[in-house]
Amino acid sequence: MSSITKTTMTSTAAKGVPGASGAAGAGRHYSFQPLNIGRILIWGAFALALIVAPLVFTSSLALTMLSQIGYLIIICLSYNILLGQGGMLSFGHAVYTGLGSFIAIHAMNRASSGDWGIPLVLIPIIGGLGGMFFAALLGYVTTKKSGTTFAMITMGIGELVASMALMFPEFFGGEGGITTDRVYGKPFFGLTFGSGMEVYYLIAAYCFICTAAMFAFTGTPLGRMLNAVRDNPERVEFVGYNTQRVRYFSFIIAGFFAGVGGGLAAINFEIITAMDSVSVMRSGSYLLFTFLGGATFFFGPIIGAVLLVLASVLLSELTKAWLLYLGLVFLLMVMYAPGGVASLIMMNLRVARFGKWRRLAQPYLAIAASALVMIVGGAAIVEMIYHLQLNAALGPQVSFMGVQLDTSSASTWTVAVAIFVVGLGLLEVTRRWCLRRWERIQEEIEEAIKRGEG
Repeated sequence: MSSITKTTMTSTAAKGVPGASGAAGAGRHYSFQPLNIGRILIWGAFALALIVAPLVFTSSLALTMLSQIGYLIIICLSYNILLGQGGMLSFGHAVYTGLGSFIAIHAMNRASSGDWGIPLVLIPIIGGLGGMFFAALLGYVTTKKSGTTFAMITMGIGELVASMALMFPEFFGGEGGITTDRVYGKPFFGLTFGSGMEVYYLIAAYCFICTAAMFAFTGTPLGRMLNAVRDNPERVEFVGYNTQRVRYFSFIIAGFFAGVGGGLAAINFEIITAMDSVSVMRSGSYLLFTFLGGATFFFGPIIGAVLLVLASVLLSELTKAWLLYLGLVFLLMVMYAPGGVASLIMMNLRVARFGKWRRLAQPYLAIAASALVMIVGGAAIVEMIYHLQLNAALGPQVSFMGVQLDTSSASTWTVAVAIFVVGLGLLEVTRRWCLRRWERIQEEIEEAIKRGEG
């Protein structure tokens, strides 16, 4: 986003124009900040995408995935307050999401029984307050340390809460969890929230509001100071700020938004279990996909939330080895794109801004083609190995991309290995070609920038 410039307007009397009243107009200044058209367009496009998405993807599976993406965007953005903005690597963020979900679902049950007069549209706020309460309670101890110690403390708290789930079945519901019915009370402006479409638009409304609120937080004094604590905590202490207090207040804010996302999850599924909501594995998934999306950019966790749903819903249905593929993708991203998908987008936008992206089109197509060949060969090998280990009793045949592979035939293995090796070799050649062209383009961009400064 371009910075908002400030324009000052001076009255005609101050400029000495004849006929103006100097006594009344002298020294009168009018200041205003012009509208940031780019920012308005981006937020408008985001709102429009939330509105039209269920109209474009009309299947029930697509609607379910869109609802999950909506509240996961809130959760991943709340986690990025800790990781991206504050440099706090947390392994227990699911604690505040899960506890917010349980508080929200208990509130729904109380409201449906008539004890509490809380409409469904306010249930996510109840979940947010629950997440904020536990973040204030546990975060005071957690944020006293930073770095690796902070990460280990959050992991310990996550394990502690997950183990307590079986100790307090009245609150956590034991292994079966807690169920509810979101259709209760009087309709809200004619909406009963019985259909998935109505629930989606409720989630979409909270998604837009919470995303805007967390973006606004990045520009507050607390948000700016959190960035300073991340970059140079010693200097922050030197100028008189308490770094633990900055981390603690930010931790509470992140817990609130995590609880809001948890409350929306409770509304969407109408059931919450401890194993799926407060486990360390769930916290790890928030960490993994926030990193894959790009923790250093605000919109990175939004990409991560989309990838999380695609991996957990679609990829897990296509193959039993989806965790292996996910681990390999994470490994490659750490090695070659530690800034996540968002960093790749921003780097290419920089190249496009200088009008040099067309020179990368051919190398990109060559890399995509060679990577596809390598992936086909490697995936065939993995699927055959998984079939031999898990489904050998079903016979030697395994279906892969519409083709029946015979795991008992040596020629099948030879062809798969050959395709993988050829694809790997082509990928290395095209990668070096693309890297050389990329470096030349970056040098030209730097020279253009220097000429512009001169």
